Amino acid sequence: MVLLLLFCHVSSAVLHSLKYFITASTGIPNIPEVVATLEVDELLIGSCDSNKKVDVKDIAKSFFIKYPEQLEWYRQKCFQVWPNTFKAFTYSLMRLYNQSGGVHVLQETGGCEWDDETEEVKGFSQFGYDGEDFMVLDLNTFTWIALRPEAVIAKPILEADPFLRGHSNRTLTHFCPDCLKTYVKDLKNILTTELPSVSLLQKTPSSPVSCLATGFYPHRASLVWRKDGEELHEEVDHGEILPNHDGTFQMSVDLNLSSVTPEDWTRYDCVFQLSGVNEDIITKLEKDRIRTNEMKPSNMTVLVTAAVVVLALILIGAAGFIVYKKKKAISPPSSQQQTPTNKDTSDSSDNTLSTTEGERN
Repeated sequence: MVLLLLFCHVSSAVLHSLKYFITASTGIPNIPEVVATLEVDELLIGSCDSNKKVDVKDIAKSFFIKYPEQLEWYRQKCFQVWPNTFKAFTYSLMRLYNQSGGVHVLQETGGCEWDDETEEVKGFSQFGYDGEDFMVLDLNTFTWIALRPEAVIAKPILEADPFLRGHSNRTLTHFCPDCLKTYVKDLKNILTTELPSVSLLQKTPSSPVSCLATGFYPHRASLVWRKDGEELHEEVDHGEILPNHDGTFQMSVDLNLSSVTPEDWTRYDCVFQLSGVNEDIITKLEKDRIRTNEMKPSNMTVLVTAAVVVLALILIGAAGFIVYKKKKAISPPSSQQQTPTNKDTSDSSDNTLSTTEGERN
C-alpha cells in the first residue's frame, strides 16, 4: 500500500496538460459566434474569436515570437476553420432536434496530458450541447460515445464530418503532445528564473501556523508539515493551489499547534517540493521566522508614546492660539499707539514753544 501511494504521488507530480475550449453559440447578441481559449498546466495562454481578435497573455508572448508558425496555426483555425465547422455542426443539431431558433451553445473541451517521466501521452475530447454533456471521444477506436439518449442520433453527423474526424486523430495524437512539450519547456524557463519563496504566517498566537509557498511553476508541487522527519496527516489543513498574476502558483498548508508545547516546536518543519527539482525547500518552525499581524509589546509602546507626544503638541498649539486671539482682542491696534493725531501734534508744538519763551523771560 505504501509503495502504491508513493507511486501515485510521483506519477501525478509530473503530469502536464494542454487544454483548449471552443464555444459556438447562436442567438446571443454582441458576442462572437465562436470563441476559443488555450491553457497549459491550467495556465491561460491566450484566446481568439471569430471576429478575428487574438489575445496572447504576457507569459506566452515570447513563446509565440520564438514560434510564429504556432500563432499562425491558431489564427487560421480560429478565423476560418473552427467558425465554419462549429457553426455548421450547431445548425445540423438544431435541424435534427427541430429547433428553429433561440439560444443554443455547442462546446468542445479537448487536449492531451503528458507524463514527463514515463513519456505517456493521453488525448481527450468531449462535446456539450446546451449546457449538458453530449458526446465523448473513445481514443482507442476514435469513435464517439453518446452521453445522453438524444445524442445517439447525432453520432452519424459528428463521425461523418471529415474535419472533426481528422482533427481528433491528428490533433490529439501528434500536434497536441508536441506543442505541450514545447510549451512546458519554454514556460518553465520563463517562470522559474527564481526559486519560490516559503514563509510562515500566523494571524494571532492562538491561530494555526500557515506555511505558504509562492512563485513556483509548474503547479505540480507538494507542501507538507513534518514532525521529526515524518509527514503529518493529522492537525494539518491543505489549501488549494492558486494562480498568481504573473503566471506562477501558490499554495499553503496550516498546522494546528494548540496541543504542542513551545519546547516541541523545533521538531516541526515545512517541506516544499517542486516537480522536476531535486532539492527540497525546508523551513524550520521557529518563532523568529513567523510573520504575524499581532503587535509586539515594544512596538505598541513606541506607538502609544508617539501618539501621546503628538496629542500634547496639538493641545499646546491650540492653547497658544487661544491666548494669542484673546490678547489681540483686548489690546488696541499698534497703529493707534505709535501714530499721533494732527491735534496731538499741534498741542505738543505749542507747549514746547511756551516753555521756551518762559525760560527766556
